[in-house]
Amino acid sequence: MSDVILHVRFRLEPQCEALLPQLIGLLGQFTPVVQAEPPDAALADLRGAVRYFGRGPAELAAIIRVRALALYGVDCAIGAGPNPMLARMAARCAEPGTTLLVTDPEDFLRGRPVGALDGVGRATARTLCAYGLDTAGRVADAPPAVLQRILGARAGRDLWERARGTDRTRVVPNAAARSAAAERAFPRDELDRDRQRRALLSLAQELGARMRAEAQVCRALTLTVRYADRSTTTRTRTLREPTAHSATLTSAVYALHDGLALQRARVRGVTLRAEGLTPAEQAARQLSLDPADEKSRRLEQAADRARARFGPGAVVPGSLAA
Repeated sequence: MSDVILHVRFRLEPQCEALLPQLIGLLGQFTPVVQAEPPDAALADLRGAVRYFGRGPAELAAIIRVRALALYGVDCAIGAGPNPMLARMAARCAEPGTTLLVTDPEDFLRGRPVGALDGVGRATARTLCAYGLDTAGRVADAPPAVLQRILGARAGRDLWERARGTDRTRVVPNAAARSAAAERAFPRDELDRDRQRRALLSLAQELGARMRAEAQVCRALTLTVRYADRSTTTRTRTLREPTAHSATLTSAVYALHDGLALQRARVRGVTLRAEGLTPAEQAARQLSLDPADEKSRRLEQAADRARARFGPGAVVPGSLAA
């Protein structure tokens, strides 16, 4: 295998997502070509490492797995293949603590559902299945012209290539993060709804300030609630428009929290993730005629300047000042 790509899927609990940069650093001991895929995975191009260390991809994957477990207490499942798509698919199929190596892409893909291919969402999968193209093997056997009539010229051609194991994407080191997360753990199992909402307000404020400082906006929010029995509930809400405005983020996370109807649930911690990060300059914002909204944004800008000068705790909402 001339090209060797690993997709490492770490088994990180929501409260341990802060370990991902350190785990990325661990992969960096083997290759400088590492691409983080938050919240719990990374791609690594091992072409140079195989030659440098004189070990095969399976041996290197085993060393990575052992070091992650020994140094950070984190197990992982690893997929290896000649390109990122096959490595990701292999990692999804691998059991924790194992490595799945794809040596024959055609044989590996043939029986896979078409929805497992990169770039095939639910709507596209339903469309293809309606034509009997429900597996990667059947898509690969179909004439490209048929797929182009169903999906369009470029999408049809790209899908046909992926079904045959071709992926033209590359591992991009230091790629910009596509999500950001913040977490709050309660000192004891928390039943009080107001205290939970206070934590959510703090998370929304933190993520909003972080995104604005990095000139980014998010397209969706994901809330994960962790309970006393270690189970979790996760809900995602797509925002009406990409934003980093803390008030909008707070309203969205409150709506997610209300939708869970937790009542007397014993909550141990909450995690909020901003998904689909994009540069703020590339996002369009609907102009508002609401003077209160414009005033809120001006105050937010002033607060951001104060935090930049005096520290993150310089300005906080009144309900969090205690």
